[in-house]
Amino acid sequence: MPFRKINQERVADTVMHQIEQLILRGILRPGERLPSERDLSDKMGVSRPSLREAISDLENRGLLATRKGSGVYVADVLGSAFSEPLIQLFSSHDEALFDYISFRRDLEGMAAERAARLASDTDLKVITTIFKKMECAHKKRNPAEESALDAEFHMAIVEASHNVFMLHMMRSMFEMLRAGVFYNRQVMFKVRTTRVALLDQHRAIHDALIDRKPEAARKAIEDHLGYVEMCMLDDKKSEQNESIAKQRYEHEKNRS
Repeated sequence: MPFRKINQERVADTVMHQIEQLILRGILRPGERLPSERDLSDKMGVSRPSLREAISDLENRGLLATRKGSGVYVADVLGSAFSEPLIQLFSSHDEALFDYISFRRDLEGMAAERAARLASDTDLKVITTIFKKMECAHKKRNPAEESALDAEFHMAIVEASHNVFMLHMMRSMFEMLRAGVFYNRQVMFKVRTTRVALLDQHRAIHDALIDRKPEAARKAIEDHLGYVEMCMLDDKKSEQNESIAKQRYEHEKNRS
């Protein structure tokens, strides 16, 4: 007969599975501290020995890490997506910058299209909340704040697409962006006309998502990242022109 005994799952396994899901879905983020043992056992309704057993198993698998005197944290699982030598290589070649923007345009266009179809009402509320913060930051003219919110806005769209592979890939990509591996986002927010254009582009993305128009959402993302690419090209060209102008100036000064 094709029947087998049902094995009752250990409490520790149930705890471990729940924490795994929170990490997989991007709810618990790399570097995030878990509640204290007492709080966590109360929240989950399990004994401390069962909780310790689950945490120990997750540590052995590299998903959690204990910091002495500080607590238990989600391990830096994103750090393994790209090796340090490869990251250094990315940062030193313009080719990688424009491939990065192209990659984002393709992947985020797909994410926006999915989000317009699959996002829950709460997902869309998160996106709207971040966009309203972007509008407020725009009035304050704070490039650092605008840059941070820009990254949050794009990640919220990826989260709303409900694809865990896309989520973790883009989180890894955005970590490198925040670290300045590809380009400094704040530079783009210092020019008034650029700031206005960027806010308008994000509004178009937001509105397409709220209206649940997949094709319009994809196009809005593609137009936005096409604009970013153009700005980067202009910036590189300006740097080249300035270098040539300085050579010409030095030559002119030294002419007899």
